Formats: sequence, structure tokens, C-alpha cells
Amino acid sequence: MLQAIGLTSAPRRGLPADVRDLTFEALPGHVTALLGAPGSGKTAALRLMLELDPGRGVTYFRGRPLHRIPHPAREVGVLLGDVPGHPARTARGQLRMLCAAAGVPASRADELLEAVGLAALRDQRVGTLSVGMDRLLALASALLGDPHTLLLDDPAEGLSLREENWLHGLLRAHAAQGGTVLYTTTDPKAAAWAADHVVTIDGGRLVADQSADDFSRTRLRPRVAVRTPHAARLAAVVAREARAARRSVEVVAEANSRLSVYGSTCAEIGDAAFRHGLPVHQLADEVADAGPARPVVSAGPGEGEAAPRPAAQASGPDLLPPIRRHPARGPLHPLRYELRRLFGVRTTTLVMAAVLAASVGLSVLLARSGHAQLPKMLAGWPSLLPLPPAAVGAGLIGALSFGDEFRYPALAAGRGTVPRRLGLLLAKLVVSAGVALVLAVVVVLASVEAVRLVYGADLIKVPSNSAFLGASWAGLTVGCAWAGLLAAGVFRVATAGVAAVLAVPVLVVPLVQQALAGPGSRSVAGLPGRLRELVWPRWPYETDRWVAAVVRVVAHPVGTALSLSLSALVCAYLFTSLRSRVRW
Repeated sequence: MLQAIGLTSAPRRGLPADVRDLTFEALPGHVTALLGAPGSGKTAALRLMLELDPGRGVTYFRGRPLHRIPHPAREVGVLLGDVPGHPARTARGQLRMLCAAAGVPASRADELLEAVGLAALRDQRVGTLSVGMDRLLALASALLGDPHTLLLDDPAEGLSLREENWLHGLLRAHAAQGGTVLYTTTDPKAAAWAADHVVTIDGGRLVADQSADDFSRTRLRPRVAVRTPHAARLAAVVAREARAARRSVEVVAEANSRLSVYGSTCAEIGDAAFRHGLPVHQLADEVADAGPARPVVSAGPGEGEAAPRPAAQASGPDLLPPIRRHPARGPLHPLRYELRRLFGVRTTTLVMAAVLAASVGLSVLLARSGHAQLPKMLAGWPSLLPLPPAAVGAGLIGALSFGDEFRYPALAAGRGTVPRRLGLLLAKLVVSAGVALVLAVVVVLASVEAVRLVYGADLIKVPSNSAFLGASWAGLTVGCAWAGLLAAGVFRVATAGVAAVLAVPVLVVPLVQQALAGPGSRSVAGLPGRLRELVWPRWPYETDRWVAAVVRVVAHPVGTALSLSLSALVCAYLFTSLRSRVRW
């Protein structure tokens, strides 16, 4: 059961609240339609139920508010707006990534693509789908966790008549299995036909809460739709003849030379138009909504009395707790999610290919000049560049790690803010570090082979400090990847991540060099030995070389600058996470 009690949105400055003291229920085993004209507050009400917007009131899903549910995707399936996915990702890749977020097997993606009729388009990119296909993919995203409750915002938008009939059949099948379905619509006839219960709102307030049969009897009535170039004259004629015959007829002028006539028939209007020589281009019987401003009239005993729902208005907004926005939880399988997110689009592959081509080309040019040192030559790092291409590429891949969560809220499918769970951050750090290390190794190996192929094997000699050089190279690429990732997470834009990576050699390194340029009376010689004395159990003496190598890497101006930048970004990331938790 879904219970919405006293939902009231926080009004924007100078504007009335979109939703005001809205209370209703959606029962399990029933399809409930939330009916209202565009701008009546339907979407705002759904966002309040999902704790996306601040306001007042509370919504219970089988007795629990959403933030008290351990796995929301398995309790509530949401369709709000378009598919929140990267436009270059395939439909199957999008669902498989969300499977990792919901903690369900990846095979669930293929099952749902088959169920919604998108199996033939599983390799189609999200950005190329039509509006109808986009809605079907969003519906599949909502059904991933096999939820008990479905909250769907205008799910039939963009669907053909056949697809709309199939959709309503799917919703009824879900309700028949004991589930709760609540969807919004602007079509009263479709609501009366497809739903078991209709909740009508206008201006954010409850107008009627009825069964579908009561809604059809009290809020729908027959009319005659007329289209004529002489709409004003025909309206006057019909009204005059109705007064003369003492019949209750209402004529409403519509746009585009149309009339809606209530209380008459096609034959009567056609005869009146013929007698007065007025041409008629359309004459048809229809069923129309009685309008949100009309009172609800009971069809049983006591006919003619208004039928308000006292329970719906019993609670004032001052007696209800405020609705707070709660950060969405991260994926249940963060490492699997991050791998699918990273390699689900071609961006990572293209960046690595571009970095490899640029590094190999620079290595060949540096080897030809003969002035560059061997490490600089193999890394493709001329003195003109602040960073080698591999470090910049690793930083770019790290900066794009939060792209799906910020630009395309893949974890939410319409609910929650950017996840700040520690497990997701650790997964992103591990995956970005692994990609950076692979990129660093491939660049060096490809540069070695290219230089050998062009100039022969005489230029390549393994230096004595190869371990130190390898650690420095790995630390540089991984540090840049982490700097880009953390900066993008703090500032919520990938450009900030790239800027943070470039700021290390351009801004931070000169400051570190200036700080270390002054004369010093003490040195860090003997630090490994002193560290060994502090550690229990004792480490082998061979470890001193590795500790000394790490100290040398960190003591280098670039290493120091990168370490300082990473420390500052980690602190900023933790600070923003704690602040968001305290605030909300």
C-alpha cells in the first residue's frame, strides 16, 4: 500500500506551492491514476513522494518511508522523464549497468528487453531511440528490481495505441500479482478505462478520490463535438432553440472553430444547422471530462450532495514532518557497476588510443633529437609539456568517472542525488588506478617497440634505477587519475577534474619548488632506518630500498605537489559528503 499524507511542496519565492496538503492512498492489487491537467502538480507530487524535492508531509510504502527502505530499487520502481543514461551507451549496456546498481543478475537486462519489446534494439544507442522506445526502456529500468510499487509519470507519452494498450495490460498484470501501481495522466477517458481508482488533482489540491466506476458516472459526461466555420452563429442558434424548447443545453466554444455541446444530440444539432444554412465539417458524439472545478456528485442515495473526503483534509501541513532530500545509496555491487559504466561507452577506449598514438609519436621525435633522457623519451614527455600524454589521459579518464552520476543520474532512475557512499568511491579509485597503470605500461612498451623499429635496439638500455623510475611513472599516472576523479566528485563537473590535473605542474609544482629552493640545515637521510625502528614486527632490510624509493618519489617536486593536491581533494570530498549528510 502507498499512503501519501499531507504532501506540500516548498513554495518558490513569490509563487504558490505546486502541491498543497495532498493526501490519498493507492491500494495493492489496484491500478491508481493520478489525473490532472498539465501543471496541476502531478509530477511535483511524485517527486515529493520520492523525497527528491523539499517540502512537508510523508509517504509510506508498505508502512515505511523511502529513506527507511534498505534497497529502494527492489521496493519502488520509478519512471520520471527520459532515460537517465549516457546517449552513447547501448540499451542493453544501460540496463546491465543498472543491474549492478540494483543488485540483480545481469541476465535480468535481457529478460526485460524481451518483455518490453526492445530485444531487437538491445544494441541501439540510447541517444538514437525514439520517444516511445525511450519510454519503454525507462519502464524496463523501473522494473529491474522487481519492485512492489510502481510510480510512473505519464508512461504512455510517445507510445502508439497498440503500445499503450500493451502498457496498461502490463500494469494490470503487475497489480494482479499484488503490486501497487500509481501513474499520472492527463486523459480522463484513459484513466476511467485503464485504472481501478482515479485521484483527481487541480492546482496541487485534491479534487476527487473515486473508484473508476464512480469517476465515470460523476466526472465524465457525453457531449457533441462540432466543427464549423460559423461556430458563433451555430452556438447562438442551438442556445436559442434550447431555451425555446426549455431543454438544458450547454454550449462551450473551443479553439479552431470548435464547439462542445452538452445535453444535446448529433441529430438535433445537425437539423438546427441545416435549417439555418450553416455548414458543419464535423459532428461526433464524445465523452469529456466535467472539469476540475465542478463538485463531485454522488450517484447513490443523497444524489446532488458533494462528496468530500474528510480524512484527506484532516491533517494540516503544520502537523506533518518536513520532507527532506536524502542522498541516494550507491550500487549494491559498486565494482561491477563501475566496470560496466567505464567500458559501456567508447570514450575510455578512444582516450587510451589517442594517448597511445600521441605518446609513441612524441617518443620517436624525442629519440630522433637525441637530447632527451631515456625515461622522458619512453614516456613521450618533452620539456614543453607540463605533463606527459599518459598522465593527462589518466586524469581525463578519472575526471569522467562521475559523468553518469552527475549528467545522467544512472543510479537514481529519477530519485536521489549523487551517491557519496564510500564503497562506490573506493570502486572508482580502484578501477581508475587499474586503467591508469595499464595505460602507463602500454605506453612504455609501445614506445620501446616503436623506437627499436625506427632506430634500432641500441638506444634502449635498462637503467640501474629502473625500479625507482617505474614506481615514479606508476605514481604519476595513478595520482593524476585520482586527482581528476576527486576534483570531479567535489565540483560535480568533469572539466574541474581536468583542470585539477593540469594545475599540479602549472601551479602547485612551482610553489613546491620555491618552498624547497631555500637552504636547509637538516635532511631526511636515514629515514627508512628510523621508520624500521618504529614498526613492529621488524621488516627485512631489503625493504629499505623500496621505502627509500617511495620517499624519493614523494620528495620530488611533482610528487610532493601531487600528494598535496590529492590530500586537499580527499579532505574536500569528505567535507562535502559530511556537509550534505548534516544538511539533509
